[in-house]
Amino acid sequence: MRTKTLAIVGCGKLANIVVEAKIKGLLPDYEIIGTYSRTFDKAKRLADHAADSLGVTCIPCHSIDELFQLKPDYIVETASPTSLREIAIPALKNGSSIITLSIGALADTDFYKLVEQTALEYGTRLHLASGAIGGFDVLRTVSLMEASQVTFQTKKGPNSLK
Repeated sequence: MRTKTLAIVGCGKLANIVVEAKIKGLLPDYEIIGTYSRTFDKAKRLADHAADSLGVTCIPCHSIDELFQLKPDYIVETASPTSLREIAIPALKNGSSIITLSIGALADTDFYKLVEQTALEYGTRLHLASGAIGGFDVLRTVSLMEASQVTFQTKKGPNSLK
């Protein structure tokens, strides 16, 4: 099987979980090749961590267009519904499928239909990870990665997911 390439948009805690999963061997068929965040320092910090820990080249990008030029097979979006709205169509047209935690952006029916049509037209996909809903997928992932004890409390209102 050919190694697939990943780029990460949004370089906070969830993105770090993705990198740690790769470091711990949970993503053997994937290579992290780039990072992008609104704050370049976060993208650089995450890219450096991936590169240093995995012995690979991981490029921190100054712009989303720079990330698209890397032509990743998948873009892991861990930023926000607003970020998904901004990157989805250009990413799908660029040939990158998306794995998103920001599924609330798809509550907009017109946006959902546009994403669906674009993915079909360009042979790409949008994979929905439900980690943003209650964080249960994140907790399950952490439990697979290490012995842990977790308490989860949320105060986020449902409107923030739109």
